[in-house]
Amino acid sequence: MNFLFQYLAVAKIATDDYVGFTFFVGCMAMMAASAFFFLSMNSFDKKWRTSILVSGLITFIAAVHYWYMRDYWASNAESPTFFRYVDWILTVPLMCVEFFLILKVAGAKKSLMWRLIFFSVIMLVTGYIGEAVDRPNAWLWGLISGLAYFVIAYDIWLGKAKKLAEAAGGSVLSAHKTLCWFVLVGWAIYPLGYMAGTPGWYDGLAGLGLNMDVIYNIGDAINKIGFGLVIFNLATQQQAE
Repeated sequence: MNFLFQYLAVAKIATDDYVGFTFFVGCMAMMAASAFFFLSMNSFDKKWRTSILVSGLITFIAAVHYWYMRDYWASNAESPTFFRYVDWILTVPLMCVEFFLILKVAGAKKSLMWRLIFFSVIMLVTGYIGEAVDRPNAWLWGLISGLAYFVIAYDIWLGKAKKLAEAAGGSVLSAHKTLCWFVLVGWAIYPLGYMAGTPGWYDGLAGLGLNMDVIYNIGDAINKIGFGLVIFNLATQQQAE
């Protein structure tokens, strides 16, 4: 019983602690999004339920990690880098899976899904090494991570995924384009945060006064919930057709 009370205890957050505030809000927002996605699954045909399920899993995994990150921040007042990467290594590949799931209607093969997953894992593992393990060579690990990201961006914007989306047309093409913009614009906060937090030729970014934890927290919630809402909207449109 004491363990339960300890687990449910809410960490004290100062009124001017905007990092702690965004951790808390991000956790609650993604928890609510998970409930919404899970409870709406049975409203759709079987072919779209997996996509909605994955959307719910993405936000649920993030909500759990944000719960821990909030407490970590409250206890240590430092960025929870380890927990962030654990979250990303689980949720980002799932976000890549969403591209495959919506493009199955146009004949997408599992090879596309595994290719996107592979490069997302490379992007995150090398990013973690540069940020937390081998900081003196952060520029090198960041370069490898960035190259993996550009492969993903190329595949969805110009490569096989784009051709499949164009073949599907209609609401699938529209949803695919929106998800592509999330990857191009929404995911841009992550390399910026990496550069702001690691040494290299880009050291000037650290002096801009940006609080990357606040930007990460807001960006994570927008990206992950936004991904799910795009999928939900697509499933709704497909259901009506």
